[in-house]
Amino acid sequence: MLIPIAIAWGLYQSSEATTVLLIGLSLFAIVFAMNSAVHSYLIVEWSDHDKVAMNVGFYYMANAGGRLTGTVLSGLIYQHYSLIGCLITSALLVAGSMVLSYKLPRYKKAPTSSSQGFT
Repeated sequence: MLIPIAIAWGLYQSSEATTVLLIGLSLFAIVFAMNSAVHSYLIVEWSDHDKVAMNVGFYYMANAGGRLTGTVLSGLIYQHYSLIGCLITSALLVAGSMVLSYKLPRYKKAPTSSSQGFT
């Protein structure tokens, strides 16, 4: 969330746009890659053993829908508010997802003996 805000601030301050974008987007790419890896791990980790394929499929479906929505929304925002508007909107959406993620479980419950197939 802080990286898009920092990029927007750097662009707003009339800094060298190419430098601001190269450094900012490089940092964003690193954070995004780590976040994506953790997110993929959590999808599998929090899935019930017999529902992993269904949950991963739902994850990819939701991911595709989010990418489509993001593409359309970013195009509209760029037309009206330029790149700085896109970056601020991105930061706001990340903040919203952070708030929503507090509803996620903090730990995975230990499996019961009946769910392991033991009797």
